Amino acid sequence: MEPYLLRLGERLVSGLAGMPPETQVRHRQFILRQQNPDGGFSGREGGSDLYYTGFAVRGLSLLGGLEGSECARLAEYLASQSRAQLTVIDLVSWLYSSLMVQTWSGTDVLAGFATDWPTRLAEIFESFRTRDGGYAKTHEGAAGSTYHSFLITTCYELIGQQQPHPKRLIQFVYDRQREDGGFVEIAPMKRSGTNPTAAAVAILKILGGLDEELKADILAFLQEARSSEGGFQANTRVPFADSLSTFTGLLTLQDLNGPSLISTAALNGFINQLESPDGGFRGALWDQGTDVEYTFYALGVRGLAGTGAT
Repeated sequence: MEPYLLRLGERLVSGLAGMPPETQVRHRQFILRQQNPDGGFSGREGGSDLYYTGFAVRGLSLLGGLEGSECARLAEYLASQSRAQLTVIDLVSWLYSSLMVQTWSGTDVLAGFATDWPTRLAEIFESFRTRDGGYAKTHEGAAGSTYHSFLITTCYELIGQQQPHPKRLIQFVYDRQREDGGFVEIAPMKRSGTNPTAAAVAILKILGGLDEELKADILAFLQEARSSEGGFQANTRVPFADSLSTFTGLLTLQDLNGPSLISTAALNGFINQLESPDGGFRGALWDQGTDVEYTFYALGVRGLAGTGAT
């Protein structure tokens, strides 16, 4: 089966097929304006950053990809990054971006690596594993993170390697569920979040750990995490929706074949309010700026909703 992240990308592209060309160009140009001379992309603070480069690449993959010198510069930036010093999320950003560069231009960022690079990369992944069966953000982490465990799981798929001890990871995820039906990011937390719940569901879907009772619990949590603004909240105590939680909440709902808790009109109404006339999206109604991360999430919501822009 095709890796989860690649299937998701194809799903979003299909859902955005109705986007007007002028809207596509506007948001594509916004993302391209964030590319630096070294080929990487910036967040709000400037300077190339693998995290934001990853989101720029994911956003561009929904808007036609990169071409010519822009793609060549990106390839040079990725080739210059040292894998040994990276956090989990930087590794994921680097790997996914490298695969997209190969798809768009045929340039193989991994060409200079030893032929056993997937095995070596898997060894790096396992160096983040913690005693509780999950994976931490950094090598200094003593406890596993639901989100970073999701990232590692998707990376194993991308490099075509079998994830070691999958039952331990499934149990790690089960242990992060709380009474409200959702999941937490780290063990000490008591209140579930929309984003760690989405990460947990993705892991369990990939590894075959979901059952009907668990699905019902998760759907009950998502129902409580809805916002009157037309999206999903980060948790049931946060009084506003944001595009990240709306994307992950909607994705989880669809992955579980759940009921339509929020109408397409309400979703688009919320996302439309975050859109900048100059391209790009804010993260929430209170947010004052745009960036490539929230632009991807907003486009992702539209893709999941199966519509382009209004």
